[in-house]
Amino acid sequence: MEPLSFQEYICSLDPTTLPRILRICSGVYFQGSVYEISGSECCLSTGDLLKVMAVALQKVVCEDIVTGQITELPPTFKGLFQPAPATGPHATPRGPFLKGGSERGLTLHQVLGWWDRQPQPLLCSSIGPRALLLHPVYEVHAAMHLRREVVKIPSTLEVDVEDVTEEAQHVHFVRPLLLSELLGMEEALPTQAEVLEAPAGPAIFKSAWVRQLQRGQRLQLHGRSHTWRVLASAPSSGRHFLLSGSYQGRFRRRPRRFTAVQELAAAVQPGQRLRLVVTQDCKGWDDDVLPLGVGDRLEARGLRGNGASVRLLCHRYSGEEEEEEEEGEELLLPLDLQGGFVEETCDSKKYGLAELVERQALPCEVRVVAPEPGLERDALGSLPALRLEARLEQPFVVGSFCEEPGEAFEIPPRWMDFSVLLSESPVPAPAPSTRRVEELTEAFYYQLLAQLPGSLAPPPPRPPKPAQAGKSPEGRGPRSPRAPVPKSPRLSPHSAPLLPSRLALPGPSTPKQRGRRRPPRGAGTESDSDEHDYETVDDNMQKTIHKMQAIYPF
Repeated sequence: MEPLSFQEYICSLDPTTLPRILRICSGVYFQGSVYEISGSECCLSTGDLLKVMAVALQKVVCEDIVTGQITELPPTFKGLFQPAPATGPHATPRGPFLKGGSERGLTLHQVLGWWDRQPQPLLCSSIGPRALLLHPVYEVHAAMHLRREVVKIPSTLEVDVEDVTEEAQHVHFVRPLLLSELLGMEEALPTQAEVLEAPAGPAIFKSAWVRQLQRGQRLQLHGRSHTWRVLASAPSSGRHFLLSGSYQGRFRRRPRRFTAVQELAAAVQPGQRLRLVVTQDCKGWDDDVLPLGVGDRLEARGLRGNGASVRLLCHRYSGEEEEEEEEGEELLLPLDLQGGFVEETCDSKKYGLAELVERQALPCEVRVVAPEPGLERDALGSLPALRLEARLEQPFVVGSFCEEPGEAFEIPPRWMDFSVLLSESPVPAPAPSTRRVEELTEAFYYQLLAQLPGSLAPPPPRPPKPAQAGKSPEGRGPRSPRAPVPKSPRLSPHSAPLLPSRLALPGPSTPKQRGRRRPPRGAGTESDSDEHDYETVDDNMQKTIHKMQAIYPF
């Protein structure tokens, strides 16, 4: 078959003969060119093959022969057409035209069915009295080699093509796959594959294997991993990790520390007791908020109220001994109250990751006390504290490089997708062991953190300040101006502040009466005693101090 323009070929194509295979011959671009097809660039070069799967009429451009005026007709146009007088260069036999319809005329689709490579002059009373030329525009659905999706090409594309269907029956149009598509094709795994496009966007892991995922790299894809993960961070170093559920290291819980009542409210779990020790004196703006002092023991019990009046119900214990624990008072603390609190716990048990996640609500603070035995160097073992943020259920594909088959890694296609070309080469079994700890980039860590449930919850409104200007809540005169506190990004309502290695605790003292004030040494007048107030620490406070120190087993 001799080459035709793409428009001529499509207009004369019999849809019942599809699919057809075409070869690009030439056009206005002899060496190939980049076209905008289906919203993306597509390069058609001389010799490329197209497999035409379907053809759909998009519109018909109607040209007035006399005036040159252009009108576009939709495929649903209902007017009827008659042949124009057979004069001039557009003369056509009247017989074949009328053969397909009645004397009253033919529909738009019937006219296009009689197409003979060149437009014929027609009359249509619904449009006007003058002769018209019809130029149909089709959308051609075609498959191309190494393209994942069917391309949609306008029939007006300026290229020449020839039909090579008969001689190209053996041609197989290879379709690449996204790694995410393989998640639903477990029967195709294990297999070998070639990377066609490197992962787009910024890196999510800091591992060296991520940088090797470049075009042309050959992979062994062993199968799908169904292991859950835990998002974690190291407060002291600013590093972030993704731990596999198969991690074999051992953990010990660390008491959580909080700097606001709002953080306490987020940490309270139904059916669980959250006991705390106050590590910093704090007092609310309102007089009805009782002050908290260093050493006070609290139990957070849940939220009360609604809207702007929501408060956290806490019980403040009055004694240190077990039999005195039910004594005390109930407090309603505003969520915006700032202070210092540390969780009261003496748990020294060593946990595996699965047991820890099952028994302990996340987020929680831990320390690795026994590194992963299968790792040559466990990055978590040297960290003083590790914050486990959340458990993640995300599908991964286990892979390795063909040149390094013994070192496997796990790829998360929904976070790091790229196209591959599968091959039929065999993959040795069984699959090698994978990396159980991946260090995350900072940008991706915060991206994941923002996707956790509740992470976008707005902070509660602050209550209005006292109306009396120029006086502090105690009425002792104006406050000294406070330095502005920079706002840190709110990561999650479950976020807890960073935990220091050890609390700064007051030293023991000998007086036995709590709250008794005495002048400093050398004070000789009553005015001096009033000006310098020193609070002593009694025996109960010393017991509290020792108990707080016992909270930290390491």
